This record gives sequence, structure tokens and C-alpha cells, in this order.
Amino acid sequence: MIRRFVPTIVGAGLVILMAVLPLLNISIPGVLPTPTYLPGTLALLSLCMVFAALALSYNLLLGSAGMLSFGHALYFGAGAYGLGIALERFGVPLWPGIFIALIGGMLIALVTGAVAMRVSGIPFAMVTLAFAQAGSVLVRRNSEITGGEEGLGLQTSGVPDFLVGVMNTRNLYWFTLVVLVVVYLVVLWVDTSRLGHLARATRENEQRVRVLGLRPYRAKLVIFVIAAVLASLAGVAYMLLQSGTVPRAVSADLTITILVMVVLGGVGFRWGAIVGGVLYTLLDQRLTVIAGSDAVAGLPDALRIPLSEPLFLLGVLFILVVMFLPGGIAGTVDSWWRRRKGERVRLSLRQMDDADAEAEAPAEVKA
Repeated sequence: MIRRFVPTIVGAGLVILMAVLPLLNISIPGVLPTPTYLPGTLALLSLCMVFAALALSYNLLLGSAGMLSFGHALYFGAGAYGLGIALERFGVPLWPGIFIALIGGMLIALVTGAVAMRVSGIPFAMVTLAFAQAGSVLVRRNSEITGGEEGLGLQTSGVPDFLVGVMNTRNLYWFTLVVLVVVYLVVLWVDTSRLGHLARATRENEQRVRVLGLRPYRAKLVIFVIAAVLASLAGVAYMLLQSGTVPRAVSADLTITILVMVVLGGVGFRWGAIVGGVLYTLLDQRLTVIAGSDAVAGLPDALRIPLSEPLFLLGVLFILVVMFLPGGIAGTVDSWWRRRKGERVRLSLRQMDDADAEAEAPAEVKA
């Protein structure tokens, strides 16, 4: 009975640990740039949580509904740019601005999803890619609204003072932690609801779902919109954390990065998506620092050239994971745990058989 609550207890413990982390003096050389109470590390961990939330939203789309999208970054960018435009153009405070950004992301997802889901498989992926490219072009071409190639800065006049500036990085850290928890709870609710069961059934056999008289199109569209709104919420957190955004936030390149995070962590595993998002972001940020260090610059060309390219190292890591850990980190751990559990069950059955055999042996001797 207690085992049912172990994941909840562990998850709550991790959230509490993350919440008090800014109050602690913990140093992890090579992983974190500074102790955990300083703005540098808090900003890095906040960025990790933003991308973990984004990976969770994409895992809902790919892992639960089986929809491979190459345009998920469009909704992340909608949240970031939507908040920036709402604050700058409409002059609204932060919280109404967040609401406007989320509604904008939802409407874009509703329109693009309704069109894209007329097809499935690779054609669906190509349609979502086309929408993402269109969004990227609109962002780059409308410089008077979006800032064009320069990006869009955060209008801080509508943002509360406790969320502005380097000195308030701790508050931004807690804000991104709340965003991650909210995204996780929504994904958990969807996965365990009737909607989630229907989406997984559609992923396995859509024709059978239709035969049963259910409507897979509607279920997939609702999942698509929920995932998009969660991505927009991650985009809002990104805008506040970075005090601005750039066109890459809408590009298909970012969607490929999110896909790598989910595959690295393990498709279909909620905690795997979080681990993948955090691990990829840490590697991306820290490898960039290492690539520009004097130690790498002094190496022979055969080592210096690949080590000075963080994307090359990340690509090699991804290839190794796909080759040797095809289920990702979470999938591998889950398989190991299932094998160990199966071995324990077999051992228990064997012990019961031995006990029965010993109990029957005296009766046979008497006979």
C-alpha cells in the first residue's frame, strides 16, 4: 500500500529540496558555475527548469498521443513574444499579460492543430514544420512589432519589481519552479484522465478506436492544444528569465532540440522528460564554457576542433544514447527495475516451491 505513494513522496521531497536550494551554499565544480545561492547558478537552474517544462509539454504530445511535431517551438515562442507584445503594446500589467500570451498560444494551436491533424504520421510532422517556419518568417519580418532579428526585450514597467534584475534572480528561480510544477501536474492529470487513456489508445490503434464509436480526432486536438498552452507557459517563464526573446524561440531548430531532450530522457516518461531537459541544458551551457577555455585552446587540432564545438559533443552523446540506451535514461532505468522485480518474483515462487517440496517429503517417507 505504501509503495503506491512512494513516487508522490519522492516528487514532493525533490520539489522541497529545489525550493530551499537558493538558501543553501552548495558547490558542484564542473557542473554549476557558482554556489547555489548566487545568481549565476540560479539563472542556469532556472533555465534548466524552463526547458524541462517545455520537454514535459512535448512529451505529452509525443509520448501520450504519439504525435511527432516539428513545430512545437511555435507555441513556446507565442508565449514569450505574446507576453512581450502585451506588455509593450497594450501596456497591461504582468498577470493580464501572461493571460493574453496563453490565450494567444491556445488560439494559434487550435487553428494550426485543426489543420495539421487532417493528416497523420510524416505528413503531420511536415505540416507542423511549415507552420513553424511561417511563424519564424513573421517574427523576423515584422521588426516594428517583434524586434526582428534583434529580438524583443522585456518591458519592465509592467513587471513587479521583485521579478526584475539580477538581484531578484532567486524570485525568478522560484517562479520557474512553480511553472515546472504546474506543467507537471497538468500533464499528470491529462495522462491519468479518460482523455489520456483515449489518446494512448488512439496512438496504438486509431482504427479500432473509431470502430468503438469514439472520436480520436477531438481527443488528439485537445491534447495538442493543452501541450501548446503548457509550452506557451514555459515561453512566458523564459521571457521573464532572459528579459527578452529572440527568433530562435519560434524556429524548428528549437523543436529538434526539445525532441532530443525527450528522447534523451525517455519518450513516454514524465520524469524522463524533466531529466532530459535539465541534462541537455546543463551540458549545452557548460560545454560552451569549456569550449572557450584556455585548456581546450591549447590542445592539438585533432582534439581542439571537436571539443570547441558543443553541438558536436551533444550530437555524439545523442548518438550514443540512441545506440546503447534506446529507451532513453528513464526507459533504461524502468527496464532494469522491471527485470529486477521479475527476478524477485521468480525467486519468491522458487522458494515457495521448495517449501512445498520439503513439506511433502515427510509424508512420502511415511507412505
